[in-house]
Amino acid sequence: MNVEVCLFLIGHRNDTHRERRDIDLSLIHAASQNVEGLRRFVIHRPVESAKPAQSAQSANSDPPSTEHALSPCCVLQWYFDDLDRVETVLQRGGAIHGIVDQTINAAHDHLAFEQQLMAVRKFAIPNVHESSNQSEKCTYLVGYEGEAQDFDAWLTHYMTHHPPLMAQLPGIRELEIYTRVDYRTGLNIPRAVAMQRNKVVFDDPAALAAALASPVRALMKKDFDAFPPYSGPASHFPMRSIYGNLKWT
Repeated sequence: MNVEVCLFLIGHRNDTHRERRDIDLSLIHAASQNVEGLRRFVIHRPVESAKPAQSAQSANSDPPSTEHALSPCCVLQWYFDDLDRVETVLQRGGAIHGIVDQTINAAHDHLAFEQQLMAVRKFAIPNVHESSNQSEKCTYLVGYEGEAQDFDAWLTHYMTHHPPLMAQLPGIRELEIYTRVDYRTGLNIPRAVAMQRNKVVFDDPAALAAALASPVRALMKKDFDAFPPYSGPASHFPMRSIYGNLKWT
């Protein structure tokens, strides 16, 4: 059985440079059309005026949250139907190399990427209306970047108890959970090693802030306290998400 996989490219600004140049989203969007086997993609940028979301995050985030962590300046998500397809385009000379190089060059080397390939677990959300199918949304990206003492126990508990709670967040439009996989790559950029990532999607920052302030969040916190032992940071980032339209879809 094929398992959908998602390539994360996580961009951070180079701290040695003070000048900030915006990332050319049109370049990424156009270049992504040439990635063979790509099924869908999303470009995430930080929410510029995310004060409602950030204040809700500070009041309700799951410890141990890393509010001090450096927020990525962009996160690219590229979805493929199976591991073979993404490993092919990750080899040297492939389309993904061109996108990474062009994006870094356009930012005048003020940008550094890290990569991680993860298995996708997508969960159905009840009562999602057709009107929510917009090209730009607001995403809360979560990364468990440490290690569980017993990963099987962690994942079993998490998958059993946490997604049903997240699916109850008011205004939620999408819910995906990602777990790491081993993969071959020719990309000459560091590998990220998050144990798990999550994505919950809302229509806009106000909807995200309302969800984080809802009673469901308290239930999630209670379940978080019952997780099997885990050590390390858990990052939480509100992001503006642009959904790509592939020319063959």
